[in-house]
Amino acid sequence: DEMKCREYHPEVVKRAISLGLDAGPRERELISRLLACLHPNPLSDDCLELGFEVLLDSMDDLVIDIPDAKAMVGSFLARAVVDEVVAPAFLSNRNNSHPGDCVVEKAVQLLSREHCTARLEKVWGPGDGRPVSELKNAMDQLLKEYLLSRELDEAASCVRELKAKHFHHELVKRGVKIAMEEDGRDHASKSSSLDAMAALFKFLVQNSIVSEFQVAKGVQRLEKILPDLKLDVPAAPGMLDEFETLAREQGFLHIPSSKA
Repeated sequence: DEMKCREYHPEVVKRAISLGLDAGPRERELISRLLACLHPNPLSDDCLELGFEVLLDSMDDLVIDIPDAKAMVGSFLARAVVDEVVAPAFLSNRNNSHPGDCVVEKAVQLLSREHCTARLEKVWGPGDGRPVSELKNAMDQLLKEYLLSRELDEAASCVRELKAKHFHHELVKRGVKIAMEEDGRDHASKSSSLDAMAALFKFLVQNSIVSEFQVAKGVQRLEKILPDLKLDVPAAPGMLDEFETLAREQGFLHIPSSKA
């Protein structure tokens, strides 16, 4: 972001994945995580999609040096969809503009398998940490226990033990979603679970456990899935607005309002 070269951001995506093709499983896992961490800021949806477009257009050159490049790029693309870095619509749009693209077909095939999310989260092998699905379960457990106990220090200790700073945006997303579900359909003007969740993230930011960037990214991801959230919690848009207002007032969220 400091380089002030946004026009080259798609090239960053292309080069990162290209480097991963010639590396090992651990490095490819780190590159997938890097793309997730850099999205949506500084790498926007458009930048990531254009980066994949440029990469897909250069496959004929890549396979000369790396014969299985198409299969690996297909895995990178499918993993990006699971990580919510690339929209599923990108695959259908690419199929329409380039029928028979075997890389896109590989990605679609991986995404069509049973338990595809769990499989693609570990597409590069065991990696160097716990499975993502296990991490998400641990987050859900600590967040629900916090809502029962309201013990900030205990919750903060559990967050530290996760050792997943790069994934704290998922903690924010899941925390606010759980609070919405706890408060239910009859959303009162003061939502106890939502207030408690705001207090938790304020505490985590103040104690340098979770960064403001990760909070902002978590909120932005929630805004993207609001249509789905509304199916279970009709009051979700108003509740998210309330959480954002609380977060701004308490000083741990500094992105502009989506309604601004």
